[in-house]
Amino acid sequence: MFFVDTLEFEGLGNRSYLAGGVRTALVVDPPRDIDQVITAAARRGVRIALVAETHLHNDYVTGGLELARVTGARYLVPAGASVAFARTPVADGDVFEVDEGLVLRAMATPGHTPHHTSYVLEEDGRGIAAFTGGSLLIGTVGRPDLVEPRLTEQLARAQYASAHRLADELDDEVPVLPTHGFGSFCSSSQAEGDATTIGQERKVNDALTKDVDTFVAELLAGLDDVPAYYAHMGPANAAGPVPVDLTPPRPADAEEIAARLAAGEWVVDLRNRVAFAQGHVAGSFNFEGEGKLATYLAWLIPWGKPVTLLAESPEQIADAQRELVRVGIDRPAAAATGDPSGWVRAGERLASFPRARFADLTGVRERGERVVVLDVRRDSERARGYVDGSVHIPVHELPGRVGEVPDGTVWVHCAGGMRAAIAASLLDAAGRDVVAVDDGFDAAAAAGLTLTTPDGTA
Repeated sequence: MFFVDTLEFEGLGNRSYLAGGVRTALVVDPPRDIDQVITAAARRGVRIALVAETHLHNDYVTGGLELARVTGARYLVPAGASVAFARTPVADGDVFEVDEGLVLRAMATPGHTPHHTSYVLEEDGRGIAAFTGGSLLIGTVGRPDLVEPRLTEQLARAQYASAHRLADELDDEVPVLPTHGFGSFCSSSQAEGDATTIGQERKVNDALTKDVDTFVAELLAGLDDVPAYYAHMGPANAAGPVPVDLTPPRPADAEEIAARLAAGEWVVDLRNRVAFAQGHVAGSFNFEGEGKLATYLAWLIPWGKPVTLLAESPEQIADAQRELVRVGIDRPAAAATGDPSGWVRAGERLASFPRARFADLTGVRERGERVVVLDVRRDSERARGYVDGSVHIPVHELPGRVGEVPDGTVWVHCAGGMRAAIAASLLDAAGRDVVAVDDGFDAAAAAGLTLTTPDGTA
């Protein structure tokens, strides 16, 4: 009798797993906020006996060390990972008892990192689940370029070999349970679907259907931008993350918000982009709490810069704190909730800017009005087509390149509206006249806008 529970973290596009038997269980790749893992174990009525890391993560701060300390579990970390804390080093073929009749077998699967290790859960000698971390994902594999540029091709080839090892040693019906691939930038491409098996991957995964040279060439050609904060995650995980503090931040009044803005600190408004555009504190930035808050805020903010959070409710602040500690933004400097009118000093007014659709942009152009169209999508997205005459600055580069945006009213767009809202808030804070295009990019052509590609084809 065994179970496997999936713990999803949509903001970062990752998953962790709680698996075990009647009395004891293991946790694979736990998040930094370990309280929910402990709650899941309590629901199952099991004791956490093992905490296993598939690798030193580059996209989030782990809760593994703290979870092992709190529960008394053995902390399994690949032997090849250089860390500054005591752990149980794991080598290929090591076996650990989970519960009666249940064992965990380590399988070296380098590629995402040189030391990457997958874990196979076995019941009475039969594989019943494969925790593949950043190795074999759903329809894809983990990217091999996050460790050292000179190792990227070598790791890509290792990733190919690891995928084949998993497919060769495991039966078709074994579920593949990866950590990455659900929106995480650790995935070499977006996962297709929500669940898979070894047998399914044999049919559709490029690592298992193409020859190694073709696979490596296509994998390397398709790698996307790496979030800047990734540079801080590996060292934090190797050093041993400290416990988190999720208590409410100190409250900030309008005077303090103004003072923090004047000091060059970041004030982040977590409300939805519609509400922000209608009225916000001048100089604040809009990162929607319901969007990919942790990914984009951690990507854009200068590392270590104090951040004050603004939201409609304390619950939104608490949710944001939980998201942010996962990427090493541990304590907001302050926070304010309630009506935005209370966030500005007496006599001051909230700032605002208009929102529009691509059809509105078509109308502006047809009237002969001179405007700047700013595309803040990534290079890979723009390569598939862009609005003719638009300027391109990816949103993660915009804080350092605002001065490159041409004069005039800026109509800023992305693929769906969220990143355009971030960019619009950055430009608005810099004193630019801005219009946020809150529309899907597919609507651009339907609105009559001319699209082109980098090679000049329409």
